[in-house]
Amino acid sequence: MPRYMVFRTVGELSDEYIRVAVATGIEVAEQMPQIRWIRSYYSTEEGKLYCEYEAPSIELLYEYSRRTGQPVDHVTVVRDLEPSMFW
Repeated sequence: MPRYMVFRTVGELSDEYIRVAVATGIEVAEQMPQIRWIRSYYSTEEGKLYCEYEAPSIELLYEYSRRTGQPVDHVTVVRDLEPSMFW
């Protein structure tokens, strides 16, 4: 299944906001089992979230984001690159 990185501009987030957003994301993902949230990174300096997912299509990720109420700046297909792949 393809992997995607979703870029979101969110500004400064409180711990409570993050807890609620994660709970909402899990709830929506249970309704959309074809989407799997892998991990997210939050940059406080940039006010951005970088979220990695597996999904059958970009369109489903946009629908997932709409249902969670989270903004989307950009979505792109990504692939894993690890040091062990090159040694």
